Amino acid sequence: MNRMKVRGNHVILSLVSLVLGFILAFSYHLTKMENEKPKMTDKQYEQTLALRNQLIEQEKTNRELQKELNQKQEKVQKNEKELAKEAQVFSNLAEDTEKYRLFLGKVKVKGKGVKVTLSDGAYDPEEENVNNYLVHEHHIFKVINELYISGAAAIAINGQRLTSHSYILCNGPVITVDGVQNPAPFVITAIGDPDVLSSSLNLTGGVKDQLVNDNIVFKLEKEDNIVLNPILGG
Repeated sequence: MNRMKVRGNHVILSLVSLVLGFILAFSYHLTKMENEKPKMTDKQYEQTLALRNQLIEQEKTNRELQKELNQKQEKVQKNEKELAKEAQVFSNLAEDTEKYRLFLGKVKVKGKGVKVTLSDGAYDPEEENVNNYLVHEHHIFKVINELYISGAAAIAINGQRLTSHSYILCNGPVITVDGVQNPAPFVITAIGDPDVLSSSLNLTGGVKDQLVNDNIVFKLEKEDNIVLNPILGG
């Protein structure tokens, strides 16, 4: 038993010695490596410190420039929004101006629309009053008013453009439009959505029915290409 104990103690002691020797050798190796490293001279240290300070200053400058860039970008975005608003205003003004020119008959216009022809009713020898089957100005007014209400962009009577200042007078079988006499039949052309314009005129009890009840011959056609010239001198 005592021999086995002594042997065990020798084994443990050997292991401890081995580990301790390894630690000492490793520590010596590290110390030697540290001592072998080249030491930094005072000049190298000053250069390193100067470079470090330059790097810090450069980073500070970059932050200031980034801040300035962000401010300028915000200003540019603000200016772009203001310019977009101004562009929209100018676009609206241009659109309104074009509408006014169309309404005043200042420009040539073409497009889809409708053509309404109003003719005097057939002669009836039993009818004492001839005016009962003639087209009068109030018949024409009914048509053009309904067309304008339904969105017509431009209207002409026998090719003569109408404006906000146009006047229509009746003198027997002749209709005077802005001082120009026009005999029957009266052809009213209007540029706009053909379906909308024709539907509004064909409403039950509407313009068409009223004119037919007054013995007026009413004809409505949809057109794909109507051209209305500007008013002379406009």
